[in-house]
Amino acid sequence: MTDSYLRSLGFAAVSTTRGANQPTFRQAWRYQHEVATQDGARLFIEHPLGIEGCRLSSLAAPLARQDVFATVALHDESGLEAAIENFYAAHGGRGAVAAPVATSAYLPYRRQQ
Repeated sequence: MTDSYLRSLGFAAVSTTRGANQPTFRQAWRYQHEVATQDGARLFIEHPLGIEGCRLSSLAAPLARQDVFATVALHDESGLEAAIENFYAAHGGRGAVAAPVATSAYLPYRRQQ
């Protein structure tokens, strides 16, 4: 999977900044689908560091196994597309385009005078 392929499916990167301590795209990434479901759920896809697949979840960073909707091999495009359709079907279909989730960015403290 590539960045352009994920964007063609309607995903947008959750974090666009790359720091010195962040892994490269080949090692790890996280995206969010631009369209919410009818019940308001959001779809996230991530490739965590050290895992040979990507996980789909309604949480930005799922920690528990029950929070992961589906796990798909990194090169299984048809499996990914089917998992996306299953997610939307389980949540009542596609809803409106939603605003992206705000990511936390380090901003230095500025003294008010």
